[in-house]
Amino acid sequence: MADFAKLRVGLAQINPTVGALRDNANKILDYYKQAVAEGCDVVAFPELSITGYPPEDLVLKDGFVAENQGILAEIVKSIGETFAVIGFVDRATSSLEIYNAAAICQNGKVVGVYRKHLLPNYNVFDEQRYFTPGVHNPLFTIKGACVGVTICEDIWEANGPVSTQASLGAVLNLNINGSPFHAGKIGARREMLSSRARDGECVIAYVNQVGGQDELVFDGGSMILAADGTVVASAAQFVEELLVCDVVLPKSKSVAAPQQSRGQVAEPLSEDAQIFAALVLGTRDYVQKNGFKDVVIGLSGGIDSALVAAVATQALGSEHVHGVAMPSRYSSSGSISDAELLARNLGIDIQTIPIEPAFAAYLKSLEPSFVGRQADLTEENLQSRVRGTTLMALSNKFGWMVLTTGNKSEIAVGYFTMYGDAVGGYAVIKDLFKLKVYEICSFFNQQNGRDIIPQSTISKAPSAELRPDQRDDQSLPPYDVLDPILELYVERDKTAHEIIELGYDATLVKRIARLVDLNEYKRRQGAPGVRISTKAFGKDRRLPITNQYSG
Repeated sequence: MADFAKLRVGLAQINPTVGALRDNANKILDYYKQAVAEGCDVVAFPELSITGYPPEDLVLKDGFVAENQGILAEIVKSIGETFAVIGFVDRATSSLEIYNAAAICQNGKVVGVYRKHLLPNYNVFDEQRYFTPGVHNPLFTIKGACVGVTICEDIWEANGPVSTQASLGAVLNLNINGSPFHAGKIGARREMLSSRARDGECVIAYVNQVGGQDELVFDGGSMILAADGTVVASAAQFVEELLVCDVVLPKSKSVAAPQQSRGQVAEPLSEDAQIFAALVLGTRDYVQKNGFKDVVIGLSGGIDSALVAAVATQALGSEHVHGVAMPSRYSSSGSISDAELLARNLGIDIQTIPIEPAFAAYLKSLEPSFVGRQADLTEENLQSRVRGTTLMALSNKFGWMVLTTGNKSEIAVGYFTMYGDAVGGYAVIKDLFKLKVYEICSFFNQQNGRDIIPQSTISKAPSAELRPDQRDDQSLPPYDVLDPILELYVERDKTAHEIIELGYDATLVKRIARLVDLNEYKRRQGAPGVRISTKAFGKDRRLPITNQYSG
């Protein structure tokens, strides 16, 4: 075995907090100590793990960059024989340029720095706004094996730095990541990494951060792939974990590597399980990282508020979730009983605050101004705004964050009330179309082996209950008609004309497209929420409010 090196590789998929430099450093050192105790020869941490990812305009502050460099220097003092690869913001000594970089550290020193070459500038990424691309490909020797280091996007391009480093002799590539989740992404990652391993004939060790950052969720799912593209070790998704794997590497590219490895392989999650876990993690981290402990939710007895309550309970614990039923003159008895049953099933407290007295008082005070005019959407929205004001009063009094309950279908077409049901700090299901909400509710019940979300909530026709016998399909197409058109128009960027050419009704498509376009101003004022798709409202989709294009 003189021609081979046996390395124990550690991948620390940690949950850093953006801007919490000292806390992130402590977490890095804690996991470094675990890796040393496990006998690792090298341990890699995620992209920009000192600053948290993405730090956005924080990196435009000279003091922030300097402090992150100082924190790295402190960490390095505690690094011993086990190598550590740590993500940080590097600054050029001869200019003001900054880099998304990885420090390779051993024995109290930074023995080398790799600067990210490929800076993504699409979807949620804005790295070209901040960083200068690196150009060098330093290689490192660990126990006689040639090792390369790359950062996130660098590995996605077939002819990128991983390929270059393999051609220079690297038999192991440590790729550190802040790769956000969307449904189906982990499968795409695995296929891409397998191709890079095979093409470069090198082992790939891919570490990804875990946690929620505003609307982004990072799912972890770190993995190690042998040179033939086989996954030989993988970490679970959505949890912090130190993945440890023994790999056997040739000391020269001229020697074929034996396929020997030893590490855990996590059970894959179904897509619905991934989505639910992402909702839970995103909600937990947004609430707790912003200093809140408790949340409050308006429980209408409907499907959307039921799922939000289920997610919040899983994320924070039932003792930290507070439900509020706010019946009006149009509320059905079934809606109230469904809300109460849901609260009992989840173990959360619920209080009932009727909005009728406040609604009646508003109507009376506005009566002189509305004389001679029929009741219309104004009065419907007024009820929603009374509910929103009630929830915000509880938030102010008790320090509870309000979780909003709007789904992507409603938000897309503006079927929500500004300063009413849209008020709150976090929009948990804003990236789930209505049909997917039903699917995830059924998944939640199946996972728990009983109907925690009442079947009556799932089976009844959705309604805002703001006028007599109101149903959503009186204002909108049925969701099984609406959602496929919205997916094409919003997530796939098809024009109305292109959707019509696919066979959809022209009048309906034009109506839906117009609703989406008209309500951009409302969405801009909404709370952030968990990103599930490849095209969420927010950073992913940036259309002008003032916009007269209709394609």
